Amino acid sequence: MRNERYSFKRDLHYRIRQAEEADAEKLAKVRRQIDGETENLDREQGEEYIDSLGFKELIKKDAETNCNLFLVAEAGSDIVGFSRCAGSRLKRKSHQVEFGVGVRRDFWGHGIGKSLLKESISWAEANEIVKMTLSVLETNSTAIQLYQKFGFEVEGVLKKDKLLSDGRFYDTILMARFNA
Repeated sequence: MRNERYSFKRDLHYRIRQAEEADAEKLAKVRRQIDGETENLDREQGEEYIDSLGFKELIKKDAETNCNLFLVAEAGSDIVGFSRCAGSRLKRKSHQVEFGVGVRRDFWGHGIGKSLLKESISWAEANEIVKMTLSVLETNSTAIQLYQKFGFEVEGVLKKDKLLSDGRFYDTILMARFNA
């Protein structure tokens, strides 16, 4: 995706574009914030922290290959969400990418996650990616419904995969979308 896309929903103007090295500091902050706002992600706030230098390296690496895509959602001058498709240079796995997404809680309900997903699917189709995979917590029914709407199907379940703050274990659902 080389062009940015502008969207408007519920009085919010935002744009989806490829991440740039200049976004690194903002990405470090927003990822840490998002990790602390929901238990739907793998990390707790501050775990597996990536600093701005780490994000610069990741963005640079992604820009140099056609098997990765790093997108940001920007409202005004703030990064309010991001997504990444991570592929492999291994020949036997070069047909697939893993999709991940995060949106700040105060921007939920504006279609940002949906827009990031749509752009990622378009990119995957244009780059002849056969399979997109993702994992989602069983309790995240909103995300599961969105993924199903865009053609993702359940491939498997990792039982008792996540231990959440209530002291209970939850399943992770593995989903995939296949391009014809």
